[in-house]
Amino acid sequence: MRKAIYLAASCAFALAGCATNPVTGDPAVTVQAIGETEPVGTADEDAADDPAIWRNPADPAASLIVATDKKAGLYVYELDGKRRSFTDAGRVNNVDVVDMGEVAGIVVVASDRTDPANAVFRMWRLDPATAALTPIGSSAVGAGEAYGICAMRAGDRLRVASIIKDGRIVERETGFLKGNIAPIGTQSIDRKVPTQAEGCVYDPRDGTLYVGEENAGIWRFDRGAREGTLVAPADNRMLVADVEGLAMIPEGEDGGWLVASSQGDNAYAVFALPGMEPVGRFRIGAGAFGSTEETDGIGLMPGSFGPKYPDGLFVAQDGDNAPAAQNFKLVRWDAIRAALGID
Repeated sequence: MRKAIYLAASCAFALAGCATNPVTGDPAVTVQAIGETEPVGTADEDAADDPAIWRNPADPAASLIVATDKKAGLYVYELDGKRRSFTDAGRVNNVDVVDMGEVAGIVVVASDRTDPANAVFRMWRLDPATAALTPIGSSAVGAGEAYGICAMRAGDRLRVASIIKDGRIVERETGFLKGNIAPIGTQSIDRKVPTQAEGCVYDPRDGTLYVGEENAGIWRFDRGAREGTLVAPADNRMLVADVEGLAMIPEGEDGGWLVASSQGDNAYAVFALPGMEPVGRFRIGAGAFGSTEETDGIGLMPGSFGPKYPDGLFVAQDGDNAPAAQNFKLVRWDAIRAALGID
């Protein structure tokens, strides 16, 4: 959600404070995008929302980005930003991609908010050769508006965390029968953060779930635990509300980095795992492909993506791509690491 809504509400009650105390976090280093996607089809609206990355292990430069136009459907882009396909999927909000290998292929899962009273997630299979998406089913989540979503592979099953807009979290596991979904061993853990939430990411090593409560910060839920811990508050230093997209690069047994969209001041906060120690902040500044503002979803993946992105790829939604419609910006992960001084 856009920060301006909350800022306007707070200013209505404390105008003088808003005038003298602008919301801004700690200083952020600047990096530049070296690529961008074609704009989404919905113009003059807040439409582009969330990207997810599929890395092609056989030909990293042929990897793909799946991204949502939350007013219309799903786009699949090449790394040069060209649109490969569009699927009329309606009001899909957040998206994730999990390679299930021989079990079910490359699975795309998205939160469907078409019916704001009843949350659903939908699934497709991604063809890496044609970039086409083939529907393989859907699953009802429960009452409430579907908002965030993230997924991971858990053996031969797909584990999905559906974030309801009011902060409830529903976790499901889905199996596959001849490549199509067949819900098995449905798991529903009573989890909730106090207020509106959206972004989430799994640590694929142990199933730890991180959830962004927009006005409060980042929560961590250990695998199977009902209660979470607020591990990174929205303190107007590292994180300026709204806390939006979350993404992760695991490294080693329990290390790596978690990145969050600090939407309130157009920056991104980086934390070191497993302790969530603050590492630093960066923003995508003006350059050949422009800066990013009011970022919702982000994607991050390690490994080579060819000569242009030799050591990891970061993708961020751009909320202000005027005069064109919103799109997604691409940044080298090694450039971000160098700017932050990450060894």
